[in-house]
Amino acid sequence: MAEKQGAPEERPIGQVTHYFSRAGVAAIDLSDKLAVGQRIHIQGHTTDFVTDVHSMQIEHEQVSEAGSGASIGIKVSDKVRPGDMVYLAK
Repeated sequence: MAEKQGAPEERPIGQVTHYFSRAGVAAIDLSDKLAVGQRIHIQGHTTDFVTDVHSMQIEHEQVSEAGSGASIGIKVSDKVRPGDMVYLAK
């Protein structure tokens, strides 16, 4: 099971800034690159799940990858909260 700072083989790649509950979409500010098809681990005080990135948007435009400094939106399977950390899962 993952520790509070992510599992040892995971590296932080961003942080949740907002959750759009009706759409089930997390807004994430990236500190590293992320691409569609990769697996991420979202973890916070009450959040802890792993999901695959099936699609990603920047300002309502579909993209296949995004880099450090980008603000992205991704569909998530569970509720997330601002401040939750996003890790690239292995």
